[in-house]
Amino acid sequence: DTKQLFRFSSLEVRKHSKFRFRRSGSVSRTHGGGRQWVTTPNQDRCLTLHAHRNCFMPAVSLQNDLQDATGVRVSTQTVRRRLHEVGLRTRRPAVRVPLSRAHKLARLQWATEHHRWIMNQWGTVLFTDESRFCVNFLDRRRRVWHRPGERNLPQNVKHVRIGGSSVMVWGGISMCGRTELVIIENGSLTGQRYRDEILRSVVRLYAGAMWPDCVLMDDNAGPHRARRVTEYLVEEGISRLEWPARSPDLNPIEHIWEQLQSRVQWTALLEEWQAIPQQNIQNLISSMH
Repeated sequence: DTKQLFRFSSLEVRKHSKFRFRRSGSVSRTHGGGRQWVTTPNQDRCLTLHAHRNCFMPAVSLQNDLQDATGVRVSTQTVRRRLHEVGLRTRRPAVRVPLSRAHKLARLQWATEHHRWIMNQWGTVLFTDESRFCVNFLDRRRRVWHRPGERNLPQNVKHVRIGGSSVMVWGGISMCGRTELVIIENGSLTGQRYRDEILRSVVRLYAGAMWPDCVLMDDNAGPHRARRVTEYLVEEGISRLEWPARSPDLNPIEHIWEQLQSRVQWTALLEEWQAIPQQNIQNLISSMH
């Protein structure tokens, strides 16, 4: 039975090969036509161009725009498939602070001056910052269509604002440990509040207990550069680390805020701050070079 089945199969193959040769002049198999595409190559190019120009537009909006422009109605899955074929996929956009030429030069100069610092020098720095945490944790991050390697192109970058109820906190990290987490309540942070509630109540005690030559890193926010704040730091003998404008990405505590945001619940904010491993802080400060 097996031999007869094999002969029958071979006969069918030769039969179809003869028919194929007569029809196309070749015995090689051709790909089947399959289901015919709803869109034409020109319409596909139109869709790709529209996604490039409106890279933050979701697939359903691209679907509607394609129908308005060409009269062709396709599914959102077809839209995604066509864009995937040309390498476009939705990814989370990069978020950055807009920098002028002067900002870039200042950042480069700062990096040049500090890239040879050894760990003993970075170990004396207390990195501080404020951050706002969203209470309802609404994720409003949008997706952007781009090819691999195009994440940081200007048209693919988006600034994300935190909406809804939130709480402002202040904290500091160093190679030796971390300060307590200060919740800033009852209004915004002013120069006087920064001096009284943070520098006098937290930084002075922390620096005095940890090491005598503490260097304070705070950014160029208005409350940090108030005259009364500068005068207080001079009185206490606490030196500052000069900081280039618009450079939050250079501060390792920004990564700690990100870790805290990913782990936190509203009722556990203080506990999660203490739960972040000190090794994570040391690794981030060790990477400053």
